[in-house]
Amino acid sequence: MTSALLLLQAAADTTRAYGEFPVIGARAAVWVAAEVHLMFAAFVLGVPLFAVVAEAIGVAGKDQRYDRLAKEFTRLLLVAYSATAIWGAVLTFLLSTLYPRFWAYLTAVFGPSMWAYVGLFFFESFTLYLYYYGWERWHQGRSKVVHLGLGVLLNVWGTIVMLIANSWLTYMMTPPRDITPSTDPASIKLWHAIANATWMPINIHRLIANVVFGGAIVGAYASYRFLAAKTEEERAHYDWMGYVGNFIAISALIVLPFAGYWLGREIYQYDQSMGITMMGGFMSWLWVIQAFLIAVLFLAGNYYLWIGMGRIPGAERFRPYTKYLLMVLVLGAIVWGTPHTMIADARELAAMGGSHHPLLGALGVMSAKNSAVNLMILTTFLSFLMYRRANTRPVVPWARTGTWIQAGMFGVAALVVLYFGIKGYFVEAIVRIGYSVYQVGAVLACIVFVTTIDILMGRGAQSLGAIRWGKMPARSQYALFVLAVTFTWLMGLMGFARSGIRQHWHVWQLVQDTSKYAATPALGYAAKMISACVLIFLTLVAFVFWLGGLAEKSTFVPGKEKEGARVGH
Repeated sequence: MTSALLLLQAAADTTRAYGEFPVIGARAAVWVAAEVHLMFAAFVLGVPLFAVVAEAIGVAGKDQRYDRLAKEFTRLLLVAYSATAIWGAVLTFLLSTLYPRFWAYLTAVFGPSMWAYVGLFFFESFTLYLYYYGWERWHQGRSKVVHLGLGVLLNVWGTIVMLIANSWLTYMMTPPRDITPSTDPASIKLWHAIANATWMPINIHRLIANVVFGGAIVGAYASYRFLAAKTEEERAHYDWMGYVGNFIAISALIVLPFAGYWLGREIYQYDQSMGITMMGGFMSWLWVIQAFLIAVLFLAGNYYLWIGMGRIPGAERFRPYTKYLLMVLVLGAIVWGTPHTMIADARELAAMGGSHHPLLGALGVMSAKNSAVNLMILTTFLSFLMYRRANTRPVVPWARTGTWIQAGMFGVAALVVLYFGIKGYFVEAIVRIGYSVYQVGAVLACIVFVTTIDILMGRGAQSLGAIRWGKMPARSQYALFVLAVTFTWLMGLMGFARSGIRQHWHVWQLVQDTSKYAATPALGYAAKMISACVLIFLTLVAFVFWLGGLAEKSTFVPGKEKEGARVGH
């Protein structure tokens, strides 16, 4: 009798705790609203970062091309910002009506920060409108400095808004250990809840990811305008704009995995069972999908650079090396995408002697995968280096020595990556995870020192000719589309990974999900949901692009190209 009463009480509690959404269900409704909102949020946070940098370059170099480029970036934000707010409001309504008990708990913990979030949203909105509509009025002298300051302020507001929202998400995943299910949420100190174990790692990870995402979307916009261009001037302008977007996206993508390592390490340190579920449990195949998506990003980004060398005088001396770079990228993608446990029938399992392939099984562990991705990053950086140096020839006396030093740094970094990758097979898992730090450090050190040497070597370099902007085949622009679509899908996949490891908890081990949607969905269902979100987002982005074309004509500023202009200048 007592058990029956407890079951009835649990059913009553569940009834009051959850609502229902017609046709697709409550979880799917919240999933779509949250995912599309976060995609737009990533766009409106990433684009202002390099819009203000482009404007600053234009002010410092007195180059109107960069100023107009920054304005065109910002024009895309106006409609996107409205879409972000609309989807955010939809998400709030859905959470408060479909998950009222969970939403009440979250507001009890983070109430003051939510009011701050709303206030900052207003400040950010007004700053954006002042920044865009004041562009022509404050375009020279001291007023231009004030306008640039508005751009900086816009990024400050946006970053703080992101930090606040991240605290809510990360608290659900890694709440402080001294908080228990019996703790009154109103008694939890706000900063204690905000500064949880994964808050800062995910702040850094999302900040870099937003830059990648913004660059990819801007690159896609430029490719759309390039393909629709009617004049050579327009085509040249949007070719240059696409290069800038791709440069920003791939540059940030190179360092993004390092932030991911940090986040993964913090998850393991917080709760090893959560880390095992994420990497070695039912979600392990998610990382195989992720590997191929990131491989597509690296391949598409490098492909765009290699095709772009066709419009750069002097780049022909580097073309023979691209096939070797492609070989490293493809082999790295194959290793990264090799699963640890094979999906096979009984006969295949018997032939292999188990679920691990006797030869390929060694490539399925993290030692091999970390080594592969670090070598792919080094290869992509080398592509950028060749692209940057394509139309110049160093004239400093120590140019040959500097080039050999750069080659040596690449070699040392590759050897460090391979050494710790191989050594990782002979140590315990907790030690192996630490080896990734040494691999990351070697690659980052190589990037920093090689770039520094290259900048010093480039002083007074001999020009081999001006870049022929606009002389790109149409297929190069499709690579930019691929980058945007792939990264959007990847964002959705990683969002599912972060949320899915909580399994049947709204807040890990504090607030249990007792709805009928409590179980983490299978990868097949998740893939369909992610694809639906990506389709909705990209359809709306296409509408934004169309409006951008209607708003005003091309912002290309005609001007004589400086002889010997450097790539990206």
